Amino acid sequence: MEGSRKRRLTTLLFNKPYGVLSQFTPETASRWRCLAEFINVPGVYAAGRLDADSEGLLLLSDQGRLQQRLTDPRCGHWRSYWVQVEGHPDDPQLQKLREGIEIQHQRTLPARARWLQGEDIPLLPERDPPIRVRATIPTSWLELSLREGRNRQVRRMTAAVGLPTLRLVRCRIDLMDGGKALDLNDLPAGRWRSVTNAEQERLNRLLSSRVPRPRSAGRGADRRG
Repeated sequence: MEGSRKRRLTTLLFNKPYGVLSQFTPETASRWRCLAEFINVPGVYAAGRLDADSEGLLLLSDQGRLQQRLTDPRCGHWRSYWVQVEGHPDDPQLQKLREGIEIQHQRTLPARARWLQGEDIPLLPERDPPIRVRATIPTSWLELSLREGRNRQVRRMTAAVGLPTLRLVRCRIDLMDGGKALDLNDLPAGRWRSVTNAEQERLNRLLSSRVPRPRSAGRGADRRG
């Protein structure tokens, strides 16, 4: 019977450009654009957020449970970012990022941090508008992976160790099932694609798995990068 058929889910991966809100409704008097200018698929909403001045991977779905699961702080999905910063990091700065830093009177969870050099530097088109460049200060790329998503967290963390963020791009979301992470691959900025059947199956397994017990009290959900 038609009514007994399983509803096909809609799940999209979007490479969000700079200057775009993670919502379909524009904000009054805002200079930022919104998702409706790029995506015309009805019924989907962002699972988690990226700030308007951040770029990269945004997952959208028409299933509220999936949105809730991916942003539940108890699940601790690793989210990885390419971060262009002012200056060259040293070992103590990277170690502080890994161990956790107190920002807004709360210590961040341990993170993964490494300095990207040589072939590891991401090949990205120049941002529009370009980042600020100061001739006397070099820039570097870091890869920073977090299990939480507090407000402006990446920027606050790098600033706290003396490496101000110039550009922030989310590149991967780990589903923590041992499979390949959801990532941008070669998806151009401003474009979206549907998840593959294999990716959707992994998301379905995520929904059917048990939610872990909380790691600690007072942690915020994944809201922005």
